[in-house]
Amino acid sequence: MQQFNDTSSILALLSTRKSASAKAMGEPGPAPGQLAEILRLGVRVPDHGKLAPWRFILWEGDARARFGDVMKARWAELHPEHGVESLSAVHGLFLRAPTVLGVVSSAQEHPKIPMWEQQLSAAAVCMNILYAATAMGIGCQWNTGWVAYDTGIAAAMGLKPHEKLAGLIYFGTPSGPLEDRPRPDPATLLTRWQAS
Repeated sequence: MQQFNDTSSILALLSTRKSASAKAMGEPGPAPGQLAEILRLGVRVPDHGKLAPWRFILWEGDARARFGDVMKARWAELHPEHGVESLSAVHGLFLRAPTVLGVVSSAQEHPKIPMWEQQLSAAAVCMNILYAATAMGIGCQWNTGWVAYDTGIAAAMGLKPHEKLAGLIYFGTPSGPLEDRPRPDPATLLTRWQAS
């Protein structure tokens, strides 16, 4: 098994990682080389059967506003009672950060690999992406929201019927210090199984 000489840095990253707020991100986002490296590291996850049951969708530049038009139209269709302010907020969802990455779970029925394991692998990809971006000093946040669960938005993203959006990862430069939040005490979550 590979040994790491810089274990303290890895443990420091794990113990201090915090999400940046997509609402408080500015330019720049990751450079093309950084994004390529983030994705390279992102796919180094457990993947039973070597199925690679995930893929990516990237929104940068004008594509964010153009997809904002799509989300705004869909929101107006779903909520015709909502006014200009609500529609404007929906239109600006992807404009909050310079780069938005969709992680798509493409899990399918398999004779040996349960769907759940494939879906968990996509979640692991999201987490690896957060670790990689954080290690590079890039602000990042994993979100879902209504766009992750709406069939109309899924179609506009080009998702196939068996695919689901595992997460939207927002990348950018935080406008201020990242805030930590209270974390649970693992001891309160641990049960030691014993034979009865």
